[in-house]
Amino acid sequence: MKKGNDPKYDCLLLDNQLCFPLYVCSKEIVNAYAPFLSKIDLTYTQYITMMVMWEEKKVLTRHLRERLFLDSGTLTPVINRLEEKGYVTKERSAEDARDLVVSITETGEKLKEEAVKVPGEIGSCLAGVKDPERLVRLGELLHEMMDIFNENRKQKK
Repeated sequence: MKKGNDPKYDCLLLDNQLCFPLYVCSKEIVNAYAPFLSKIDLTYTQYITMMVMWEEKKVLTRHLRERLFLDSGTLTPVINRLEEKGYVTKERSAEDARDLVVSITETGEKLKEEAVKVPGEIGSCLAGVKDPERLVRLGELLHEMMDIFNENRKQKK
């Protein structure tokens, strides 16, 4: 931990914050995706939504919000745009009219062939990492944190 002039305020030093390096790295990684995703006409949020769609094929919007940690105000325009592009369709759930069911289309499935190149392309942006195993460990730690945040969200409901 970095020390300042007054120990009382060391907790306020930028270098002592966990949130700041997470914020910077997240922002920079998402920015690094931009040129690769532009080739397949997706934003980062559309891309992660399509990743869930490629995996699950059909999903409730409620599940998408939980899985992607997005609120309705963010996810709804993403789904609408993906529908406009012909990658997904949406319909009211037969079980609960408040729920929307999002399904991948054949065009959305075909996009997967182009998208499969993106992880390799983004990997080249991290080529300077001396020990790639550390990236694996970092991913594991971040997933642990996500699980904690998810549990906290469930307890608040």
